[in-house]
Amino acid sequence: MAITILDHPLASDLLTILRSRETNPPDFRQTAERLGYLLVAEALSDMPTDPVEIMTPLEPMTGQQLHRPVVAVAVLRAGLGLLQSVLSLVPDAAIGFAGVQRNEETAEPMEYYTKFPTLVDARVLILEPMLATGGSLSWAIDKVKENGANDITAVCVVIAPEGVDRMKDDHPDVRIVAASLDRELNPNYYIAPGLGDMGDRLFGTV
Repeated sequence: MAITILDHPLASDLLTILRSRETNPPDFRQTAERLGYLLVAEALSDMPTDPVEIMTPLEPMTGQQLHRPVVAVAVLRAGLGLLQSVLSLVPDAAIGFAGVQRNEETAEPMEYYTKFPTLVDARVLILEPMLATGGSLSWAIDKVKENGANDITAVCVVIAPEGVDRMKDDHPDVRIVAASLDRELNPNYYIAPGLGDMGDRLFGTV
């Protein structure tokens, strides 16, 4: 399984802002979107391209365009924090949603909603900022594979070793792009040092 951890000073700076407990929801949302640009760009860095003939203001030339469509699947709620990053970089990307909430006793995912566009022959970016136990991400990948996806990259902010191990077992064919591999899960299944509950911090809920 391929894992890419961003190695960029901008990513480090933005992640520090997200980690700080002093960052308020508006700043948290803006920072998550900015970090998302770097994550999404990396997640698409291996996309094949096709030549296309265009005319510049000066002369004709051969440019490049993405070989296949892009689909972003936001794992609700936290994945919404990275969705605008995809749409800013790939305005014609199709959008899907995977609604899942965590059982606070078992940390396992509980499904409540899914809606996907056509996934066949697309690069599918699953937006799951927090890879903790891996249950939600593994569930979301199961769902998109059931609907025809076969080129999948998980876009995360922080990941825990336990979640990585789960992904190696369940979906070794899926690439993970993240800003940080954190130390561990705490007894409450939160990533440490982490950044708290990303959904709550995005939307100001408790």
